[in-house]
Amino acid sequence: MFKKPRFLAEVSTNSNKYSRGVVGVCAGSEKYSGAAILCVGGARRGGAGYVKYLAEIKSIAKLVTNNYPDVVNISHLDGEKLDAFVVGPGSPKISNIPRDIPLVLDSAAISFVDAKRNPITVLTPHEGELKYLGYSLDNRLETAQRISNDLNAILVLKGSRTIVAAPHLTPLLDDIGGPELSTAGSGDILAGLIGSMLASWKPKNIAEAQIIVFKAIQMHSMAGRLARRRINPVVATDILQALGEVNL
Repeated sequence: MFKKPRFLAEVSTNSNKYSRGVVGVCAGSEKYSGAAILCVGGARRGGAGYVKYLAEIKSIAKLVTNNYPDVVNISHLDGEKLDAFVVGPGSPKISNIPRDIPLVLDSAAISFVDAKRNPITVLTPHEGELKYLGYSLDNRLETAQRISNDLNAILVLKGSRTIVAAPHLTPLLDDIGGPELSTAGSGDILAGLIGSMLASWKPKNIAEAQIIVFKAIQMHSMAGRLARRRINPVVATDILQALGEVNL
């Protein structure tokens, strides 16, 4: 029988919403408004005590708070206390990106990667999105590690046996996730989940961050498994719902 690892950061008796971690999300666009719901939904289940949504389109901001009244809309990043930031799902307009906290860059936002950044950067492309980085995919494992080394970033190469490569460290491969995860919006959930877990665990170095990102991958995969036991075909909202059950 598969033994579940510990996914979420411990919550102490004197924790508060700030000490548990604050994660910011910039996701969704007029064309892909649902990406905001899915990404923020993933962030709500990753252990962070506070989720802030960067509301650049008022109609989407309203959609987010109508679905999640616990999420706070913000209009800019200046002066905002954040422990991690997620940007890219649903191709939002990107006005600026924090430079001093862990980042999760998804979709076209992965082109904003800066190898000179000291804080942790996580890239979450699927194989088709590697074009933004200018890499071709000959060997998945070797390519993932090369990109990670070149860009000084943790690379989550999604697909069958998702790879989590970190600069000059041994890559980790997920063997839990199945084909039920290959559905539109699944990656948006994952990006939010990763950001939330980075905010809550607060890794001190790249090696710790790689483990935390891998935990997020496995938790997402476990949610897919749980959803598949109940319903078929699995869609992204099924995965999102199952995230809340993984740690029961």
